[in-house]
Amino acid sequence: MSDTHDSRVPDDGTDGPDGADPRAADWRHWHEQREAAVASSYGPLSLTGTHWLADFPDGRLPDLPGEWREDGDEVVLTADAGDGLTVDGEPFAGTVRLTADHAPVHGSRVGSGGRRLMVLRREGLWAVRDFDPESAARRAFRGIEATPYDPRWAVPGVYRPYEEALSVRVENADGRERGLGLTGEVVFELDGRVHALQVAVEDDGTLWAVFADATSGRSTFRFRFLRPAAPAEDGTVTVDLNRALLPPCAFADHFICPFPPPGNTLDLAVEAGERRVLTG
Repeated sequence: MSDTHDSRVPDDGTDGPDGADPRAADWRHWHEQREAAVASSYGPLSLTGTHWLADFPDGRLPDLPGEWREDGDEVVLTADAGDGLTVDGEPFAGTVRLTADHAPVHGSRVGSGGRRLMVLRREGLWAVRDFDPESAARRAFRGIEATPYDPRWAVPGVYRPYEEALSVRVENADGRERGLGLTGEVVFELDGRVHALQVAVEDDGTLWAVFADATSGRSTFRFRFLRPAAPAEDGTVTVDLNRALLPPCAFADHFICPFPPPGNTLDLAVEAGERRVLTG
């Protein structure tokens, strides 16, 4: 689910040859990329199950071939030729020890026909995710409803790191409570008022926040994500709410997205960014 910036379009606010704001064209390109990524064969719409091994002590997961058991820092998969599994692209029979998949879904080690079976570990617990390109959600997808670009929602901000990273317990979309790591906050001003969002720094230096606002659960999904670019050396960063994202659990119920941490519900209506999934 790409959130990349199109370097072909300047982001300086100047008008293009036809008088249009090039940032609006940049946003449209980003939106088209988002819809294409979501609708791809192994995008979030293809997730049909997240099966926690602790819930299935016999090793038999719903609708999945083979026997899956956790063993310390690995998952042990046992299958015979009749199960029709592949490992690393080759027909598999026997026993193999697996670690968590970190590659894109299509790069996960285990396959079953066109499906990809992705090994996941969260807070010491193991799960297997089933991505099926033939999922009902993928077939029904018609797009992402989003508000057209409005420069009002793109404002300067400042990233203020905490002295030490912290973890807060928050409810997740599957009803379980898990830790959410936070490294600082982004402070910005909208309509003459100062706001702040707690964020985490991703491996590539970009920021990530989960937030809600006065539209959440009404005209937009119940919460959204925001992924600002990496801050400059002085901490300055652009907060562009035009690029507020639907979380993966808006596309498939089997994702375990975290809810916003305390303090990340903005007391204003963010009429910007992605709003809901369109189906038909």
